[in-house]
Amino acid sequence: MPTSGAAPRSVPRPLRDIAVVAFAQTDHLRTSDELSEVEMLMPVLHRVLAQTGLRTGDIGFTCSGSSDYLAGRAFSFTMALDGVGAWPPISESHVEMDGAWALYEAWTKLLTGDADTALVYAYGKSSPGSVRDVLTRQLDPYYLAPLWPDSVALAALQAQALIDAGDTDEPALAAVASRNRASAAGNPHAQLRGPVPQGDYVVRPLRIGDCPPVGDGAAAVVLAAGERARDLCERPAWIRGIDHRVEAHGLGVRDLTDSPSARLAAERAGAFERPVDTAELHAPFSSQEVVLRKALRLDDRVHVNPSGGALAAHPIMAAGLIRIGEAAERIRRGDSDRALAHATSGPCLQQNLVAVLEGDPR
Repeated sequence: MPTSGAAPRSVPRPLRDIAVVAFAQTDHLRTSDELSEVEMLMPVLHRVLAQTGLRTGDIGFTCSGSSDYLAGRAFSFTMALDGVGAWPPISESHVEMDGAWALYEAWTKLLTGDADTALVYAYGKSSPGSVRDVLTRQLDPYYLAPLWPDSVALAALQAQALIDAGDTDEPALAAVASRNRASAAGNPHAQLRGPVPQGDYVVRPLRIGDCPPVGDGAAAVVLAAGERARDLCERPAWIRGIDHRVEAHGLGVRDLTDSPSARLAAERAGAFERPVDTAELHAPFSSQEVVLRKALRLDDRVHVNPSGGALAAHPIMAAGLIRIGEAAERIRRGDSDRALAHATSGPCLQQNLVAVLEGDPR
C-alpha cells in the first residue's frame, strides 16, 4: 500500500457498468414492538420497487443482510423472504453482515452477466435486547469474548487512544456529534434530529451524544447494469469502484488510532484518483469519524454525512447499506457528482467497505 505521499495506484474499471437506481428506508424508531421484521420490511420493498416500476418477478437476483444473533433465532432471514415473495422461485442469497456486504455480493453477481437487476435489502431490530451485549459475540472467542467487553467500552478505548495521541479531544468529539445531528434535521427518516445534549459519560471519554442511538429499521436498494440502469433511472449512481478489507481480529495487535483496512479499501475502490464532494461514513461513534476522515483523506471541502450519519440513526445490519443509499440519492438528485460511501462491522472499525459512486456528466 502506498504511503500518504505516494501516487495512488491505478484501479481497473469494472467490465460492466452497474448503478444504484433506487433506494428506500424506514423511519428509524427507538422501538417497533408492534411490527415483525417482515412487517417492517415490506413497505420498504414496495417503495423501492415502485420507484423503478419493477415487480419481484422482474428482479434477476436478490440478496439480504441481517443477523440471527440480533433476531434471536436461527435462519431468521428465511422469514423475511415472505416480504419479498419467493414464489415462483427466485435467485436469492443472504449474508450474515450489514446490507452493504449484500450489495457487494449483488454487484459481483451483476458483473458476471448472470443478471441485469438486483434487489438488496437489510434490516435489524435492536430494541428487543441489549445490543452492547449481543455485539460481544463478534469478538475473538478465546481471549476477548469471555471478558464481555461491550461495544461502547471498546469504542471508548479507541477514543481514549485518539485523545492520548493528540488527534482529538472531548470538545472536538462533541462538535462531530453536534454537526451530524444538525445535518439530520433535514432527514425525515433519522431517529435523532437537531441538537442533542452530550449528556453524561457512558464510558469515559464517550458521552451519550458520542454514541449511536439504539433503534429499529430497514433499507433496500435496486441495482441495474448498463443501459438497463438508464431505462430505470434518470440519473443513475454508477458504482465506479467497491472494495472491502478487514483488520486483525485481536485488538491488541492493532493501532486503534488508524484504519489501514479502510484506507486500502478506498484505494482499491479508486477513491483517491479524484476528489469526492460527498462522503457518507458509517461511524457509529464520534471518535470513529476522526479515524475515518484521516484514513480516507477527507478534508473540509468534502460534505461529510449530510444525512446525519450513524449518529442520527443506527439500525444494526442496515446502517452501512443506508450510507450507500444516501450517497446514491444525492447523486440521483443532482446534489453530488462523485461520492464516497463507507460501511463498517466489528469492534473499533474492524471491517470496512468503501464504494465510490458517480453520476453522468451534466
